[in-house]
Amino acid sequence: MTGLEDIKRWLGTRMLREDTRAVLKERLTYLSPKKLHRLEDALAEIERDGIAGDILEFGVALGGSAIILAGHAQNGRSFHGFDVFAMIPPPTSDKDDDKSRERYDVIRSGRSTGIDGDEYYGYRDSLFEDVKASFARHKRPINGHNIHLHKGLFEETWPKASIDRIAFAHIDCDWYDPVRYCLEAVAVKLSPGGLLLIDDYNDYGGARTAVDEFIAGRPGFTFEAGPNPILRKSRTH
Repeated sequence: MTGLEDIKRWLGTRMLREDTRAVLKERLTYLSPKKLHRLEDALAEIERDGIAGDILEFGVALGGSAIILAGHAQNGRSFHGFDVFAMIPPPTSDKDDDKSRERYDVIRSGRSTGIDGDEYYGYRDSLFEDVKASFARHKRPINGHNIHLHKGLFEETWPKASIDRIAFAHIDCDWYDPVRYCLEAVAVKLSPGGLLLIDDYNDYGGARTAVDEFIAGRPGFTFEAGPNPILRKSRTH
């Protein structure tokens, strides 16, 4: 980065909440400060507007954004994080783009690197235990009461999860099939006024197509562009 870019990133980071800065400092999230600001603002909005339901994340990775989300698991809300906690499954749809397949080839070959040169999280044998330890270190232990992690493929763990209503979901799972699955699964339980934050819309073609198709078929949702777009459910649906 240039000197100006470094300054902008530093200023953006300083404006984040303390718990958000903490996970950035520990290199537990791939989200940029701009995306983290967007996440913080969305969480503040559902709290301010009293949107009922739990808080979810699909694609936990190292747990950084999940730890932030779990901080809002209070006053009757729960947090649920879903991930395979292992090597990410490959893109399998013909709606995924070449960039997605090329990225997966790098991961599969063992050539991917992590944040600031760390080991790529998907290569860790102890990823699930590492993430649980990070939650505990940030005083948000996985307790099976209001903070939960679900290990496995989404289509296997989602049907078993005890979730009645959803206020907010962060969908960060890269490829067409998992993004589309998560959108359809969450939509039916999302409270009026609830928010979906999409991480990979501007990064991978499959994620973009999944979101565009979902919006086209759901008149009760509006799309708000940004570094990580928001899908907002109408209060009348």
